[in-house]
Amino acid sequence: MIDAIGRPQSVLVLGGSSEIAQAIVAGLVPARCQTVVLAGREGPRLDEAVDRARAEGAEVAEAVAFDATAVGDHAAFADRVFDRFGDIDLVIVAAGVLGDQGHDEQDPVAAAAVITTNFTGVASAMLAVTRRLRHQGHGRLIVLSSVAGERARTANFIYGSSKSGLDAFAQGLGDSLVGSGVGVTIVRPGFVVDRMTEGMTPAPFSTTPDAVAALVVRGIESGAAVVYAPPALRWVFAVMRHLPRAVWRRIPG
Repeated sequence: MIDAIGRPQSVLVLGGSSEIAQAIVAGLVPARCQTVVLAGREGPRLDEAVDRARAEGAEVAEAVAFDATAVGDHAAFADRVFDRFGDIDLVIVAAGVLGDQGHDEQDPVAAAAVITTNFTGVASAMLAVTRRLRHQGHGRLIVLSSVAGERARTANFIYGSSKSGLDAFAQGLGDSLVGSGVGVTIVRPGFVVDRMTEGMTPAPFSTTPDAVAALVVRGIESGAAVVYAPPALRWVFAVMRHLPRAVWRRIPG
């Protein structure tokens, strides 16, 4: 159970090879978190994430198979994990892909895959794990959204719209959970310099997985509903979301 100062004992990561999620886990394990379940597609990256959690000191660190797009399996997946590992204090929702806007605009199937992975599939998985969190009567979901979801730009409207959907879903889910003992924290990073953005030119207010993780850990401890990374983006987008559309569409990618 999450203790009085916000430290969880167990964590399930949906998208276990995510660099941001791994950095969050690295920040949680030395404090108190001893059970780490990393859910994702099997492969070297997921194995490396398990090894990292063990190296940080987790008593239990295991990988389990998970596919965000396999919505028909999500209820059974949640039952398997909770039945095997017991109560889960924290669920980090980190599954997602960036896609290639230039290519995906010309390929509806590819565009749909981005949206399914980032929004509809993740939403299905969130409902599945939330059912078990409600049953146990405590826990928190950490949902990795993006400031790209605040207002979709011409240069990334496929990815941005998928994050807009996820963000709105997480807000509504959080409201529906009030009084249940389960909370939701939405994380809105800016441009994160990591494997996913390798080769891209960093945008203003760029950040790193470790910097995002430090803010998220503080957000968990305080029970924050929303975490911006870096925090200045909260005020930047308070202005940006109200720019006239003719101005907004000329903002470079």
